[in-house]
Amino acid sequence: MNIVNFTREHIANAKELALSCYQEEQNRVPDLPGAKELTDLTYFADNGLGAAAYEGNTMTGFLCCTEPFDHAFGSTDAKGIFSPMGTHAAVRQNRADIYAAMYRFAARKWVRAGAVSHGICLYAHDETAQQQFFRYGFGMRCIDAVRTMEPITCIRNENYEIEELTPETISLAYPLELMLMRHYYSSPFFMNRAAAAQEDFCSTFTAEEERCFISRYKGQPCAYLKISQSGETCITEIPEYLHITAAYCLSEHRGKGVFQNLLNYAVDLLKKEGYAYLGVDYESLNPTAYAFWQKYFSAYTHGLVRRIDEHILQVSERI
Repeated sequence: MNIVNFTREHIANAKELALSCYQEEQNRVPDLPGAKELTDLTYFADNGLGAAAYEGNTMTGFLCCTEPFDHAFGSTDAKGIFSPMGTHAAVRQNRADIYAAMYRFAARKWVRAGAVSHGICLYAHDETAQQQFFRYGFGMRCIDAVRTMEPITCIRNENYEIEELTPETISLAYPLELMLMRHYYSSPFFMNRAAAAQEDFCSTFTAEEERCFISRYKGQPCAYLKISQSGETCITEIPEYLHITAAYCLSEHRGKGVFQNLLNYAVDLLKKEGYAYLGVDYESLNPTAYAFWQKYFSAYTHGLVRRIDEHILQVSERI
């Protein structure tokens, strides 16, 4: 096996390999939309941080990542890199060994660039790749999941009123947004993410053309669901796809079908508008989110992360 720096000359083979791995996962997750190609790899070839694996003249794998960025996960002081879905792949034969060799080659460059938080998005049913990264110190943190734009089977709870908010009424969801941020602090989640100011929350909703739905109980908002055309997955480029970016229900209203009804209201409206797929990403270490989304959505990626001792940067020139 020969491991080399990933460059533009490798893009054509890499795109073909990435698409074959996507189709491999699609066979396990029928709700995944079809795709003719995935991520544009030009940026990833030009940043010089990738690796390509070859057996003779045949590409057997590639592994690319973003350039290092500050404040990994939006709540740490660590500099991180991330390898999204479609920016890496490996053939089935000897897949674990290929990923192991590519990571050893690429991670050296990542640490030299100052990145001590390494994240990679692997297909949920690719146990071979996941086990290899587990052996190298990674743990699961995030999940991407999808479903077709079809309603959930549940009983309609007539005690709650549901509506879609507008730019004029979006501020009604802001108190629920704050409660969601506070929930991030709880055990075992422990995610210190600062909430946006109300003005920023409202202006972002308008600027990014988001959709927001709320449930009311006796006139008071008790749950909200925010949906966008953007998300942290390359399938957001599919026109018929929308992505859930925020969701929260007050604890005293859980277990009553409130959120299932809210989701169905949104799905019914969005399906009539021509949308066919609805996705969500959530942290596996958030037990509330994990328990809900895994019931109604099909996982297709697992986000793995490794945090390296940042003191290694003091001797990075020796690596």
